[in-house]
Amino acid sequence: MILKFEPKHTEAIVDIFYKASLLVHPFLNHDFLEQEKINIREIYLPNVKTWVFENEGIVIGFVSLLKNDVMAIFVDLQHHSLGYAKAMMDHAVDEAGDLEVVVFEENSIGRQFYERCGFKFMSKYIHEPTQQMCHRLSYQLAEL
Repeated sequence: MILKFEPKHTEAIVDIFYKASLLVHPFLNHDFLEQEKINIREIYLPNVKTWVFENEGIVIGFVSLLKNDVMAIFVDLQHHSLGYAKAMMDHAVDEAGDLEVVVFEENSIGRQFYERCGFKFMSKYIHEPTQQMCHRLSYQLAEL
């Protein structure tokens, strides 16, 4: 079940982000990831719209939007490839319509997921804090 974020979800979100990042972002250094955990709590969650996917009272994933930008979408490692991320992305589309997202070039898992969801390449650039190449992708609702 997809629910609107509540502060009680914060630590589960941070934990999911961190563990999933170790898998999909092995190229990011420890200090950067530790700072991102702080940023999630203090900067990101207070300023974005976030929904969690909860199953039997357990948070197993989350998606965050800032207007039409997907700022984060992560799923607990034990629940990968079970359709939860797709359900959350569909929810994000329902909320915001056309979407954009930035994904690290080396994050092949994320890039494949976005491609399966219908995102298309727009541009690429260097992410200054990490010096990693990023891709900006867009998703356009089909015109009826």
